[in-house]
Amino acid sequence: MAKKITVKDLLDNTRLTVVTGGEYLDRPITTENISRPGLEMTGYFNYYAAERVQLMGITETSFAQRMSHEEKLLVARKMMSAETPVFVVSTGRQLPEEFMQAANEAQIPVLATELTSSRILSNMTYFLSGQLAERQSVHGVLVDIFGLGVLITGDSGVGKSETALELIQRGHRLIADDRVDIYQQDEERLVGEAPAILKNLMELRGVGIIDVLNLFGAGAVRNHATISFNLHLAKWEDGQVVDRLGNGEDSIRILDVDLPRLVLPVQTGRNLAILIETAAKNFRAKQMGFDATETFNSHLNSLITENSN
Repeated sequence: MAKKITVKDLLDNTRLTVVTGGEYLDRPITTENISRPGLEMTGYFNYYAAERVQLMGITETSFAQRMSHEEKLLVARKMMSAETPVFVVSTGRQLPEEFMQAANEAQIPVLATELTSSRILSNMTYFLSGQLAERQSVHGVLVDIFGLGVLITGDSGVGKSETALELIQRGHRLIADDRVDIYQQDEERLVGEAPAILKNLMELRGVGIIDVLNLFGAGAVRNHATISFNLHLAKWEDGQVVDRLGNGEDSIRILDVDLPRLVLPVQTGRNLAILIETAAKNFRAKQMGFDATETFNSHLNSLITENSN
């Protein structure tokens, strides 16, 4: 389920200031798409997307200077629909008085910025796409390890939180414990974050709930991270088949993305934190083109060729 956000959320997370309508910042924003109402300024409203954030820059405000008072007021009142969440004015431009009047009549806030239209458009789209994206909740722990978002999953009681705590003590950063809210950034990337109620908190059996930010400092937490791979902690069972070479191509599908997956058997005496660190380093090395399994296979083939001659 996607988040519900308001104009105030947009104001707090982008470089915008209130021009008018500060009392109407609770208006909801329901779509990440943003409109540049160029055609509407000419009076063409056949395909007006009223539910979108309306962005006016140099082109729109300059065109308005050529319009009569009556034309501006007529167009402005048509644009100030009951569905319209907010008007944003870029590049330090001023909205015509007729538009300000219509905005106040319709109780629609007007925000402004010194940023160019392309820059504020990019900022708002990035924020809205992340906040309004469909979300999937996963039971697990998300930790930033060497800049890689590692989603640690496993059966209840297998030691996910305890392992994450040791990773934090080793200098890595917690994003979420127990439950990870995941949304799709684009066709290939998943981003994870903690639910608001669990942000910076961790539950440890026998200890209780701890505040990681308070105990370990700001460097021990992050708000969100792109998920690089899933590391699944599986309880060791006798006779269990384990991938010893690391050439398995396992994955787990979350939303519309196939996330690489590594299964790590949990057994008494195994230092999970060090193993997970090593798995993260090895994953990054493979991304850079250094694959130890391929090196081993190459050495093995060379040895076989030498012995056969």
